[in-house]
Amino acid sequence: MNDRITTLPSAGYGLAQEQRHKVLRNTYWLLALSLLPTVLGAWLGVSTGITRALGGGLGLVVFLGGAFGFMFAIEKTKHSAAGVGVLLGFTFFMGLMLSRLIAMVLGFKNGTDLVMTAFAGTAGVFFVMASLASVIKRDLSGLGQWLFVGALVLMAGAIINVFVGSSAGMVALSVAAIAIFSAYMLYDLKRIIDGGETNYISATLALYLDLFNVFQSLLALLGIMGGESD
Repeated sequence: MNDRITTLPSAGYGLAQEQRHKVLRNTYWLLALSLLPTVLGAWLGVSTGITRALGGGLGLVVFLGGAFGFMFAIEKTKHSAAGVGVLLGFTFFMGLMLSRLIAMVLGFKNGTDLVMTAFAGTAGVFFVMASLASVIKRDLSGLGQWLFVGALVLMAGAIINVFVGSSAGMVALSVAAIAIFSAYMLYDLKRIIDGGETNYISATLALYLDLFNVFQSLLALLGIMGGESD
C-alpha cells in the first residue's frame, strides 16, 4: 500500500512533465511553420512594393489595427484548429508589414548581408535564451510585469518617433527593443518549460512577437549604423 501511495505523486509529475514537453514541442514546430508565411509576406511586399505608401501615421494605423485585430482573433480561436490558420494569417501580415523596412535595407549596397546578419543575430539570441531557460531554476514570473511596462514605454516612444523621425531616437529605440524582447523571449520560454503556458498557439504567438521585434530592431539598427550607399 505504501509503495502504491508513494508512486502516485511521481506518476502525476511524469504526466505533467510530458504535457510541458508536448506544449514546448508543438510550439517549436508551429513557430518554425509560422516563419514561412512571414517570408512569403515579406517577399510579396518587397517584390510588389504594396506597402511602399504605408509611411508615417497611415502605416502606424494599418499596422496597429491589423496586428491587434489578428491577436484578438487568435485569442478567441486558440483552443481550436482554426487558431493555427489565424496565427499563420497573422504571420503573413507581419511579414508584409516588415517588407517596407527590408526593402529600405536592401537598397544599400550591402543590404543582403545586413538582412542575413539580422537573421543570424536573431537566431543566436533565440538559441541563447532557449539554453538559459532550460538551465535557470529561478522563478521568473515577476519579470513579466517589468517587461510589460517596458514594452508599453517602448511602444509610446516608437509612436512619437514615427512623427519626429529622429535617427538617434530610432537607434535608442532599437537597442531598447532588442534588450526588452530578448528578455521577453527568456521569460516566455521559461513559462512554457515551467508549465505556466499550456496552450501552444498562445505560446507560439508570444515567441513569434519576441523574434519579430528582435529581428526588426536589429535590422533597423544595422541599416542605420552599417548601411553602405552606392
